[in-house]
Amino acid sequence: MKAISRRDYGRQAAGFTLIELMIVLAIIAILTVIAYPSYQRYIVKSNRQAARSMVYAIADRQEQFFLDNKAYAADLSTLGYTDDTIYVGRDGQLSGAGAEDLIYSLQIVDAADTSYTVLAEPEGVQADRDTDCGNLSLTSSGQRDRSGDGENCW
Repeated sequence: MKAISRRDYGRQAAGFTLIELMIVLAIIAILTVIAYPSYQRYIVKSNRQAARSMVYAIADRQEQFFLDNKAYAADLSTLGYTDDTIYVGRDGQLSGAGAEDLIYSLQIVDAADTSYTVLAEPEGVQADRDTDCGNLSLTSSGQRDRSGDGENCW
């Protein structure tokens, strides 16, 4: 059996070189630069979907109210919500007005006996990031609109 000299032992126990570590860090940085904006767009779209779901839920309640009363409700509290403006959190559920994770506020505007409009306004970070679509609205006739110039908002 050959004796291992101290010089040979150091070569066998060597780890990664600095250049190898720098290459790995560069690859991670490139992947992060590509993936992060895509992830942010996904979050904005999923938040918008949560607001759309709530808008449709309000519209469903309005239609049921119309069937029962032969007129649309003038505000959300008449439909059984806690306030005339409701807020949707990041989890897609209703949140309180002071919550930190608000993504949309919803209310009924332009209400009359035979028509209404549900308005969803982005809040907080969502308002900053979703400038393409902006406010979303749905009328009693089913017309969907947005305040921004974006496509595929609905």
